[in-house]
Amino acid sequence: MEEKNSTQVRMFLLLGFPALPDLHVLFSTVFLLTYILTVLENVVIVALIKTNCELYKPMYFFLGHLSFIEVWYVSVTMPKLLANFIAEDRSISFVGCTTQLFFFSSFMCTECVLLSAMAYDRYVAICQPLRYPVMMTYQMCVYLVVVSFSGFTVSLIKISFISQLNFCGPHVINHFFCDVSPVLNLACTDTSLAEMVDFVLALFILLVPLFITIVSYLLIVMTILHIPSTQSKKKAFSTCSSHLTVVTVFFSATLFMYARPKKIDPFDLNKLVSAVYTIVTPILNPFIYCLRNQEVKRALKKALCEKMSVPKVSLLSKCRDKL
Repeated sequence: MEEKNSTQVRMFLLLGFPALPDLHVLFSTVFLLTYILTVLENVVIVALIKTNCELYKPMYFFLGHLSFIEVWYVSVTMPKLLANFIAEDRSISFVGCTTQLFFFSSFMCTECVLLSAMAYDRYVAICQPLRYPVMMTYQMCVYLVVVSFSGFTVSLIKISFISQLNFCGPHVINHFFCDVSPVLNLACTDTSLAEMVDFVLALFILLVPLFITIVSYLLIVMTILHIPSTQSKKKAFSTCSSHLTVVTVFFSATLFMYARPKKIDPFDLNKLVSAVYTIVTPILNPFIYCLRNQEVKRALKKALCEKMSVPKVSLLSKCRDKL
């Protein structure tokens, strides 16, 4: 063991998608366009919420922070993935790997808690509408967002245990980014403590927000079922259907990947599931929220109308009237 420690690995290679050597150009183009679109659409949502007074509501306050997190969340993994495809640079230092792992885990944990805060917001709006302005004040919204960023503390604890391990070979990470299980698979010292800490923290940061989300939606469903009007039922459900869709996709993938008390075997299925919540979910979330939300669509149309260089004031007024 001492000999292994003396040759400790300080550089890793990200295996990525080795089964796609003939499709590098195609996939690099797809991933590049996906990254640009993801960043662009989330930045647009943040800008809309910040500049449109009609969206100064708790629901959109949380949505703006969710989009902000998504921009950084996807930026942790996608640039390195693009470098693997375009420049064929698969190397990553030990410091770079732990840094990527820290920020990826931090933003993922933060998103878990923030999604549960959004579920609680929907619960108050539907189940206690008269108390909504009193309960969901600006101070309360800020408090919930600050609590969401406690995910950085959870991630820091994980990384502190992983960074104490020795890595002496092999140095190939069977993934397209540095994730917990692929990194633990390379350790040449006992990883039982690091695995246990990671598992316990993963259960805590995933199951507690998930429990809050499930309870919130159970109460929402019970309230909606007691609404006599069918039209009112549809209207109430439409206010939370987008969030419910995002929650289902996100928690399904993350629970599959992290809520298991063992190192994940290096199956390609894990990469596929990882791609769902690291690439697919961030690009779909803005579409899900915008396509099913009339207020966001109106704000987007209004912004487009106001940005158009139309010389005639009457045409601009006509555009606004259609909103």
